[in-house]
Amino acid sequence: MRDATPGPHQGQPLVQAGTAVEDAHAALILVHGRGASARSIIQFGRQVAPTEFVLLAPQAADNEWYPQSFLAPVEQNEPGRRSGLQAIDDAVETARAASIPTERIALAGFSQGACLVSEYVARNPDRYGGLAVLSGGLLGETVDPADYQGALDGTPVFLGCSDIDPHIPEQRVHATAAVFESLDAAVDTRIYDGMAHTVNDDELDAVAAMLADLD
Repeated sequence: MRDATPGPHQGQPLVQAGTAVEDAHAALILVHGRGASARSIIQFGRQVAPTEFVLLAPQAADNEWYPQSFLAPVEQNEPGRRSGLQAIDDAVETARAASIPTERIALAGFSQGACLVSEYVARNPDRYGGLAVLSGGLLGETVDPADYQGALDGTPVFLGCSDIDPHIPEQRVHATAAVFESLDAAVDTRIYDGMAHTVNDDELDAVAAMLADLD
């Protein structure tokens, strides 16, 4: 999905941790939320990924991938949205260049990062190692499965969110799950009663189990 026009997030660092990319046999791409950082979400990666993984976390300019709500019209979040998707693609290509196959590349994000990473996978369908969407969903005013084409060929997709999340409507989580089901993903959706905008232990365990299957 190479974009020839550099955006605000190009030139930002790609933080790496875990096993060196040239020695790793699997990769976890981690996308941070608004106001957070690549280094902060690396700590989440250390909690869930086996030691043999390389952790790759792109950094957003000014710690923000796009300016508006993820429910805003897509054009209101450009060029940040497009540039963020390119940053994810660059991280995926870093893993592929080290001979890590796509089916051993997993992606995870929280909040704004979860929205962006779900958009990336839905727009670039392939057989990935897995996708974890933590308190997020697909971008745009509406979501229509007919707008997404291709196949994820059984890619495991985990979606976790609170039923009262102040930023992520529960309906959008279900609409996102429906898109991934239409793309032939193996979807696990979990809605948690009364949870804050955070990640809980059940989500950590679910993501860790998904990644353990790649170990």
